[in-house]
Amino acid sequence: MTDTISNETSSLTSDPNGSVRASAKSLAESPGVEAAKDIICGSIAGGLGKVIEYPFDTVKVRLQSQPDHLPLRYSGPLDCFRQSIQAEGFAGLYRGISAPLFGAAVETSSLFFSYRIAQDFLQSALTIAPQVDGSSLPLGALVTCGGASGAFTSLLLTPIELVKCQMQYPVKPSETPRPGPLVIISSVLRNHGIFGFWHGQLGTLIRETGGSAAWFGSYEGVSSLFRKNSTNHPTKETVLAKTEKAPVLPVWQQMVAGASAGVAYNFIFFPADTVKSRMQTEELGSVGGDFLKRRTFWASATALWRQQGIGGLYRGCGITVARSAPSSAVIFAMYEGLRELLG
Repeated sequence: MTDTISNETSSLTSDPNGSVRASAKSLAESPGVEAAKDIICGSIAGGLGKVIEYPFDTVKVRLQSQPDHLPLRYSGPLDCFRQSIQAEGFAGLYRGISAPLFGAAVETSSLFFSYRIAQDFLQSALTIAPQVDGSSLPLGALVTCGGASGAFTSLLLTPIELVKCQMQYPVKPSETPRPGPLVIISSVLRNHGIFGFWHGQLGTLIRETGGSAAWFGSYEGVSSLFRKNSTNHPTKETVLAKTEKAPVLPVWQQMVAGASAGVAYNFIFFPADTVKSRMQTEELGSVGGDFLKRRTFWASATALWRQQGIGGLYRGCGITVARSAPSSAVIFAMYEGLRELLG
């Protein structure tokens, strides 16, 4: 993927408008430099967000991965927290964070990078005048770009999440020491080959495509509302003439927009994430650890629906939405700040 070469090209930056969008840059700036900025800023922001949310993510995975054929081990998020801390201490909630910390850096940098590339592509393919609020594209087009970025990112994320989910899966005390990431990777390669790392890809694809569309769409939409209600909002004429830029959003407004993005991302497509987590951990709960039996996405979804109904598909949703708001708020505010700092 390459940037469009013209008198002005677009890049995903945190420009003076204070929102994630494509902004003009000169030909003197290398596309490689812009990509490096996306990767650096996205990696730092994603890593910080993951540290904040990881204990809640561990609880979510444990709630989602409870076997169909056994009584529920946890009655809810608080009970899962209590049992986990009693059995492993608070540090146990951070078990396996190395893989998702790396994954968060890959995911967030990939999302912002591919989001910018998608905007560049649409701008080169379509002739669209600047929006009154300063956005490079209409909100519907930005939502589409968000979905495209999520689809691309899902290919990178599925192997990382498979390792993460298997490390977060609760084991009996008699089964310690727990396997580390290298042991899990070797086991997957030995039993399923290289393509075994993409088990659950459909669930990740659905979650990331729809979720990222909602993530970026919510952020851009809420940011646009803040800009429109600003006391020094530019006029339509000055925006179209490119003589005035939208005001910088305060950090608290960036965080509010980011929090709304996190809630939208996690709630709408949560069932797909539940099925994906169960697919990636079901063999750990099987008798004798049978690594040969793997169900498809639809088979896993059907089995869960028949066993636990709609409640099973949304098990762990409350705690996920609760932790996603502050996490996404930090991610967007951190990314915007770093991008503005780097220029």
